[in-house]
Amino acid sequence: MTDADTTTPTADPSDLLDFAGLLSAEELEIRERARTFVDARIRPNIADWYENAIFPTEIVKEMGELGLLGMHLNGYGCPGRSAVEYGIAALELEAGDSGLRTFVSVQGSLAMSAIHKFGSEEQKNRYLPGMAAGEIIGCFGLTEPTAGSDPGSMATSATRSTDGGWVLNGAKRWIGLASIADIAVIWAATDEGIRGFLVPTDTPGFTATPIEQKLSMRASIQCDIALEDVELPAEAVLPDVTGLKGPFSCLNEARYGIMWGAMGAARDSFEAALDYAQNRLQFDKPLTAYQITQQKLVDMALEIQKGTLLAIQTGRLKDAGTLDPVQISVGKLNNCREAIAICREARTMLGGNGITLEHSPLRHANNLESVRTYEGTDEVHTLILGRHITGQQAFR
Repeated sequence: MTDADTTTPTADPSDLLDFAGLLSAEELEIRERARTFVDARIRPNIADWYENAIFPTEIVKEMGELGLLGMHLNGYGCPGRSAVEYGIAALELEAGDSGLRTFVSVQGSLAMSAIHKFGSEEQKNRYLPGMAAGEIIGCFGLTEPTAGSDPGSMATSATRSTDGGWVLNGAKRWIGLASIADIAVIWAATDEGIRGFLVPTDTPGFTATPIEQKLSMRASIQCDIALEDVELPAEAVLPDVTGLKGPFSCLNEARYGIMWGAMGAARDSFEAALDYAQNRLQFDKPLTAYQITQQKLVDMALEIQKGTLLAIQTGRLKDAGTLDPVQISVGKLNNCREAIAICREARTMLGGNGITLEHSPLRHANNLESVRTYEGTDEVHTLILGRHITGQQAFR
């Protein structure tokens, strides 16, 4: 073997085009802070949390102290960081586990965003500081047992009570954090259109039941919610929005974080496969010395690089205030689709050992089955983009 046959591996083998060079000092600091947290608090514990279906509530306040909750929101005790900084944090958190990045998304991009965008000053001051600190946990109730991709057909209703308040009845499904939440943002049909309501979870008639025996997102909590004659005062309604534009604007915040987060799961799986292949000897040489292995690694690295470049371009547009919601569908569709393929391919490189929780790729792939589905399926985002390209509505 000559010197030309070997080179020194790069420090960040998935960053082929110097993505890090596109980041400011503040963005790099956020990345390092989130990466350090994941290395110290998530990686050593995630296999046990995942296997035993445990969401580690003890890290919630730690996330608040690190400024990871509602980090893209301004005022009311929120961190006020940029969209790109939030995206970078989401990527690093999901390199640890999708379920724990999902907590940050449900808390910040959904529940806190709904209050921040559409709440009264009293509602914002009452809830947002505690939510940013991790002292109050929120959830976001939109999806129903029979209405996922078509929220306009929701059956949950809110009717006026005789004292001017509201009475909610209905059911929600796949609601993250609901069984540990203090406050629920519930979307319901009214005579005025779809409205959002802030429902303290100790209100009589509100019941949240965790969904068990999951094969995905096991270190996370998703619930069924039952609403049976839940009585609320008039001031429980979010005053500044009517219609689906309210929940959809929050979903876009979550979808934006997903396009970054999915690349974190992909990168971690790539790095796990690369490390394993460098140290696994077959026929007297490491797996990385074989052409098929190198092809797999190159294909994964290329898609990770493209996905992170897509995410940062979207983030820069978001920070500039010029982002079209259609562009979020580009990132959500592409990055989830490519990430799950990368995680599955990485698992093949681990052989039989890859089905154990000692290694991360199959756990990431299982989680991404959920990430790929929620906040808009592949099919929904394909139709959104198809409508944008052709001008033709194909949803019905």
